[in-house]
Amino acid sequence: MSDTTTLIIIESAQPQTSVIFSADQGPQGTPGVTGPTGPAGATGPQGPTGSTGANGATGSTGATGSIGNTGPTGSTGPTGSTGGTGATGPTGPTGTTGSTGSTGATGPTGSTGLTGSTGPTGATGATGNTGLTGATGPTGATGSTGLTGSTGPTGATGSTGVAGPTGPTGATGSIGLTGATGATGATGAASTVAGPTGPTGATGSTGLTGATGATGATGSTGPTGSTGSTGLTGATGPTGATGSTGSTGPTGPTGITGSTGPTGPTGSTGSTGLTGATGATGATGTAGSNATALPDILMLGGM
Repeated sequence: MSDTTTLIIIESAQPQTSVIFSADQGPQGTPGVTGPTGPAGATGPQGPTGSTGANGATGSTGATGSIGNTGPTGSTGPTGSTGGTGATGPTGPTGTTGSTGSTGATGPTGSTGLTGSTGPTGATGATGNTGLTGATGPTGATGSTGLTGSTGPTGATGSTGVAGPTGPTGATGSIGLTGATGATGATGAASTVAGPTGPTGATGSTGLTGATGATGATGSTGPTGSTGSTGLTGATGPTGATGSTGSTGPTGPTGITGSTGPTGPTGSTGSTGLTGATGATGATGTAGSNATALPDILMLGGM
């Protein structure tokens, strides 16, 4: 077996620690007794923080906390627009008719109407017929006075005045003029023999009736009597049933959200967890078949 030089480099997981074994291999001697375990080396500096592990599964929801104090009431939102007017309720039943008021006092009597004007004079009656001539003989007796002419025709009736209080009776129209006297019959010639008395002349026809005087003017209407006092007011009828409530108006817009409160102070940092226990040392590997003593051991690193 030729002499060889073997270099063994062992690098730990810590970035600042390495162990180098160097020895010239001689003939393989008997393995020495394992020395006692040396004291634990000082703890190496903290390595860089490992990448954040994946989020653990979400824990079950904690019990609901007690209800906090009610926050201050937000400012009142603007008033919602007025809802549409509700439908008119049905008309209540008609109240009973009040009792009739007492009759007002009679108004004062109107003043007497004016006296109607005098009707026009009736037309003159027609002239009576001439009497018959008496037979000749002794002077006849003077003929009788002719009959009074007929009464003139009735005047036309005046138009009826507007109805109002009846005026006093108009004055009676004046009597128509007497008809003219008939002419005296001619005197008979003188005779020595008394002739028979001539017949009485025929009675003249009755003159025409004079026209009726025009109706007197209607008297002016008397003043209106004073108004009677108002009758007592009837009792108030029962109140009609209340109409149904109108539909609710639309809800007003939501009030503006209050400003967010200031962020609470950051909680204190939790204490560092306890260092985990050192893992058990792994079992020593079996010696290699060509292993030789390593008289020279150089340990490099930050042990």
